[in-house]
Amino acid sequence: MVSSLGSMSEFNGKRVVVTGMAGAGKSNFSRALSAKTGLPVIHLDLYSWNPGWERVSNDEMLQKQRGLLSADTWIVDSNDVDEEVLVNRADTLVILATPWWICSWRAFRRGLQRPSDMQLPEGCEESLSQRLRDEWAIVFRNWRNRATVTNRDMSLASRCPASIHVLVMRSKQEIDRFIGCL
Repeated sequence: MVSSLGSMSEFNGKRVVVTGMAGAGKSNFSRALSAKTGLPVIHLDLYSWNPGWERVSNDEMLQKQRGLLSADTWIVDSNDVDEEVLVNRADTLVILATPWWICSWRAFRRGLQRPSDMQLPEGCEESLSQRLRDEWAIVFRNWRNRATVTNRDMSLASRCPASIHVLVMRSKQEIDRFIGCL
């Protein structure tokens, strides 16, 4: 069941997946939700890399996801959660449907100055040139994939069983109002 913010009377999720385009605000939302609920946050991006920025294989990442999400409570922040894990473990899916151009602006800004609370994967160092290249590449990728990501997220929401509460937030104001009501 997909809900708008106005129909969300009470949040009682214990296993929450937060997804959206790169730069949508998944990490900030997850931290704010954690601060209000006490649920631990799992940033899956931190587990996607081996030391030296070596990408983890798909099979290894799926195993990591299954292990990390076997706990009773969590908030997982990722735009790459395995659908089987989502359907079998999550009770809530939050889609941050932030417009692509806002996501791109945030990535551009993040390239200039990495937020102080941003974590890097263990054993991975980041130079200014690498951060600029990686973050600014998101600007083009968000533009190129603007319809694809939205369609993917809405398709994911439509395939969730009725037992999973789906919440779509389209603006910072909706996000702030939701967090403020907790």
